[in-house]
Amino acid sequence: MTIRVAVVDDQQLVRAGFAMVIDSQPDMAVGWQAGDGQEALGRLSADPVDIVIMDVQMPGLDGIEATRRALAADPAPRVIVLTTFDIDRYVLDAIAAGASGFLLKDTDPEQLLASIRTVADGDATLSARSTRRLLDHVRRGLGTGSAPEPALVEGLTAREAEFLRHMALGLNNGELAERLFVSEATVKTHVGRILAKTGSRDRVQAVLTAFRAGLVTAADLRG
Repeated sequence: MTIRVAVVDDQQLVRAGFAMVIDSQPDMAVGWQAGDGQEALGRLSADPVDIVIMDVQMPGLDGIEATRRALAADPAPRVIVLTTFDIDRYVLDAIAAGASGFLLKDTDPEQLLASIRTVADGDATLSARSTRRLLDHVRRGLGTGSAPEPALVEGLTAREAEFLRHMALGLNNGELAERLFVSEATVKTHVGRILAKTGSRDRVQAVLTAFRAGLVTAADLRG
């Protein structure tokens, strides 16, 4: 099955570069390109795609608002937000808008392609640095006196809680399989159950749930 991708960026050379990388893959194809958020929404309405690679800073309708509106469509694509700037506000706004990924534009091509495949498979992708900063923001938002909320994960089995904790520490499926001595197929089964039981849209939301429930702390991340 071919993953159809749209590339949205106000710089033509950037769009062309991403398109060349994506079209080089046998399982991907660029459906269309757009130079701003408004154009992207029009193209998306006429020609739905699986994944939208969305720049943040664009003239007119920016990438965050375009993401929010795109995900209200039916069918809705999945969105990976790309930006030059590693700024907390962009990460938080992208996740709040419903993006399934946030990557910097200097991400190497292999990581970009892996992220597209991960998101197309129903998961989410976030750089390790962004994950740590996002969770640190959540910690500050909860306040120093806030207690964990274990009820958020009370529906998980002990094994599923163990998987979720390691997910929150940033392990991908291959690393989870190696650390917990199971196959990658078993990992995917556990991850699917965790998302369903916690009501999480994707892996990023599940990680936030783990943090709020007290399964992982800022100290764990620093370690």
